[in-house]
Amino acid sequence: MPAIIFDCDGVLADTERDGHLPAFNQTFEEFSVPVQWSDSDYALRVKTGGGKERMRSILTPEVATALGLPQGDPVALDEAVARWHRRKTAIYTERVASGALPARPGIRRLVAQAEAAGWTLAVASTSAEESVRAVLTHAVGPELAAQFQVFAGDIVDRKKPAPDIYLHALRELGIGPADAVVVEDSANGLRSALAAGLRTVITVSGYTADEDFTGASLVVSSLGDPGGPTTVTLVDTLGLEPEFFVDLPDFVAILTTPAPDLTAPDLTAPDLENR
Repeated sequence: MPAIIFDCDGVLADTERDGHLPAFNQTFEEFSVPVQWSDSDYALRVKTGGGKERMRSILTPEVATALGLPQGDPVALDEAVARWHRRKTAIYTERVASGALPARPGIRRLVAQAEAAGWTLAVASTSAEESVRAVLTHAVGPELAAQFQVFAGDIVDRKKPAPDIYLHALRELGIGPADAVVVEDSANGLRSALAAGLRTVITVSGYTADEDFTGASLVVSSLGDPGGPTTVTLVDTLGLEPEFFVDLPDFVAILTTPAPDLTAPDLTAPDLENR
């Protein structure tokens, strides 16, 4: 059966501004790290893939000295970051459980349609697995969440826009790229999916609305919900013309279109920062 593979942050819920950012800042405060990220700071930090990688980026010689960390010992620095990240994940998971991060419009509706039709459901994210599972369960409910395969955390070496996380998901699901559609929210996520040969729907999120989504099958404001925000179509290269909502038949139509051109220039070039 065909599959839908969802990214987590910005797709299942708009998690960055109201979830990850305050969790990072609370962690820095608890560990006496002399850093607090503003909203504009974090808009740049989200382009770095992985929470530990974002935290590692603040360990300048000045910050390491202030914390009494040995600058010439990368193992000690990595251990400090790992401690911070464990605490940050716990804070973030608590925020998810509190209901502070509502599901994005249309997620539960589309997942219910796909599950009823027998589609394979998966999440592919390089965020911590505990965080991803918490967001997934809150977004779609425990019964639907149990139908998902989750590929998350440090299971691949290279983060998005490298295709590794999606190639890993395809291998584990036992399917080829012709049988899956990805739902992403960022340009780096799109490049990751395209480089794996996957057709991609973009639902823009708080930090990504102005990014370049060339190559996406469809770009929308959200999947839309009856009685809630409806879909605003931003790019419709296939002529799908979703009027109010993006539904499962739109994904069926996307699967009939040509796959991404894998002979195009390298989509994971160094000038594209990881998310």
